Amino acid sequence: MLRPHSDGQCKMAKVSTRRGAIGILTGGGDVPGLNPAIRAVTIRALREGYQVIGLRRGWAGLIDIVRENDHDNSNNFQLLSEELVNRAGRTGGTFLHTSRTNPSQVKKSDIPHLLQETYTEERNDLTPEVLKNLEWLGIDYLIPIGGDDTLSYALRLHQESVKVVAIPKTMDNDVPGTDYCIGFSTCVTRTIQMTNSLRTSAGSHERFLVLEVFGRYAGFTAMLPTMAGAANRCVIPEFKFNIEHLTELLVADRRKNPSRYSVVLVSEGAMFEGGEMTFERETTDAFGHKKLGGMGDLVSEKLKELSPKFNNGKASQPASTRQRDCGRRPAGAEDCGADGPEHGDDRHQGVTLPQLRTPTVG
Repeated sequence: MLRPHSDGQCKMAKVSTRRGAIGILTGGGDVPGLNPAIRAVTIRALREGYQVIGLRRGWAGLIDIVRENDHDNSNNFQLLSEELVNRAGRTGGTFLHTSRTNPSQVKKSDIPHLLQETYTEERNDLTPEVLKNLEWLGIDYLIPIGGDDTLSYALRLHQESVKVVAIPKTMDNDVPGTDYCIGFSTCVTRTIQMTNSLRTSAGSHERFLVLEVFGRYAGFTAMLPTMAGAANRCVIPEFKFNIEHLTELLVADRRKNPSRYSVVLVSEGAMFEGGEMTFERETTDAFGHKKLGGMGDLVSEKLKELSPKFNNGKASQPASTRQRDCGRRPAGAEDCGADGPEHGDDRHQGVTLPQLRTPTVG
């Protein structure tokens, strides 16, 4: 049985309880709601007679466990108690920590020291080690909380006969077969908040306001704020759009607005008709994804280029920003008086929005 030390960490393995043991982990980006989700699972499981083991650092915590009873694996797992999760449930982020590790595609340079003689390829599948570690811990059921990438590896473990119950967590609300994802509602409300904070600058300079928001394959984070009135238009990954038609609509929206501005939300995965996704760089993460970004800038450039056609020959100056830029305050940026949205490195409340990146036009 796992026996906690005074600090709540564990060294022993093999759980033996009335009903078994549940392992829980968080993977990918952190969002509001992770700690409350861990709390809810833990409290119910404990009351039902299960023991709950928190697996630290996402899937990374399951690949470098030393399977020796006297070894300190406190950086990999800990016993969860009602007292512990009650405290953590009031905080943001994930107290179990997280990573974007994909155990089925581990680079040679990232192989744990104790496994370097066994796994020598440039890319290595450490699933056998994950399965051995789950067995060593005595985990009967595994609850991963994450998005498409985290849960894609959970599917792999399910195919290896691990009993998995997944909790979807993603800003984009793009986990197939789910109605609700932890983090999505906050993303929508923060997008609306951010748009409302920036519209005063757009109105002051009579511009188009172009905001690039999250959404690789699904456009919910652009569509729902637009439906709620935060923007005049949105473009989403599900439908390639005609930039000339979008320009015409935004010019008309701007003309009808007494403050002479209009707003468009651009999903990062949106595509022009005849075009493809736009990437910031060609390198990929552990799950093979390139980093999206730049579609908002491209839309801004095309709006400036095409707007004279629908605006009596006069160009309308766009102003653009990205949702992921919030919190990264450039030199000289003004405080717009709002919190940035959570995602990647930009999830902390109390940060300021960046200034619009297009210079003021006289």
